[in-house]
Amino acid sequence: QVRLVEPGGGSVQAGGSLRLSCAASGVTYRSFYMGWFRQAPGKEREGVAIIYPGGRTTYYADSVKGRFTISQDNAKNALYLQMNYLKPEDTAMYYCAASNPRSYLDVRPKAYAYWGQGTQVTVSS
Repeated sequence: QVRLVEPGGGSVQAGGSLRLSCAASGVTYRSFYMGWFRQAPGKEREGVAIIYPGGRTTYYADSVKGRFTISQDNAKNALYLQMNYLKPEDTAMYYCAASNPRSYLDVRPKAYAYWGQGTQVTVSS
């Protein structure tokens, strides 16, 4: 059984940094795409950063390229999102997610079967 748990996000001023973590159980890292999604009030959920099975390849939304870094620690069963140079428009609920095993990248939220409970990130100007 897959279970994803995200400890608290946080609040930071624009230009600051935060690191999100996700404790994952029941995930086979060689088979699952894992990623971080976010949803701001009144907006659709969007894929922010995805890590391919095996962890060598990553995808980033254009809005976060060069600022966010996704990584995983297989020994600790953890997924991370390092967020630097945060902007007020990064304010959202952030979710850790995992797909069922497949062989292609899909950044649509509906392609991910397992979700954490979400953690709030607030960036003030």
